[in-house]
Amino acid sequence: MTTEKGTRNLQQRISRITDMTEGFYNTFSTINDYQEMPLVPLDIAIEPLIFLLPNIENCAVHAIEQCKNPPADGLTKDMSGAIRLYSMEEQYQGEPLYAILNRILRTEDRQQLKPWLFYLKLLHTALSRLPSIRQVAYRGVKLDLSNDYSTAKKVTWSSFSSCTGSTTVLQSEQFCGMTGPRTIFTIDCCSGRNIRNHSHYPFEEEILLLPGTELEVTGFLKLADNIHMIQLKEIEAARLSSSLLPPRDFIKSNW
Repeated sequence: MTTEKGTRNLQQRISRITDMTEGFYNTFSTINDYQEMPLVPLDIAIEPLIFLLPNIENCAVHAIEQCKNPPADGLTKDMSGAIRLYSMEEQYQGEPLYAILNRILRTEDRQQLKPWLFYLKLLHTALSRLPSIRQVAYRGVKLDLSNDYSTAKKVTWSSFSSCTGSTTVLQSEQFCGMTGPRTIFTIDCCSGRNIRNHSHYPFEEEILLLPGTELEVTGFLKLADNIHMIQLKEIEAARLSSSLLPPRDFIKSNW
């Protein structure tokens, strides 16, 4: 029997893997500014974000406290905490961090990204230290996007993209709902990061695609009148020119 907590956790995971809005596949200018930022502890990295997320300081403290000691994958506590902070949802008083950050990454106004550069540097450094995985991942949206994804078309997903490797989630009533137009993406990815060891929800198989992931449409299926499945394959060569380049570690630290 599914517990209330289990149902809530599933709903939160699904809210991230169905978090698609207008502009998520737009091409935009390269983000380079964050690379010039020093690598700083999490409490410093989130200082410029307090005006956007009033409860973020408490969330950051909680994220660090909940980290494994030592963290997995050779990460520091601050790196692991940055990933955990990204995955949190109900702990925020209002809209969660991941939703605000991804909305900004989907816009072309790069001025909005300035307060995020310290945190973005820390988060991307942490994710870059996790092993890349090759597997099929799934993502969905309660919209009909079939006209935006013709076969052989290349698209860029401009934000962090949460996916699931679990087919159990696909069978859930919460995934894209049971009525209305729906689009399910199957993604043959080669650079996804499984954040299980650092997520606030460690029992989930959440796979995170980095901003600037380039994909090619390889197939299309109409599963029902209102349900479309779009097959995507990550373009491996595109990783070298990603909008978020591999971070350069200016400061080697043990925090």
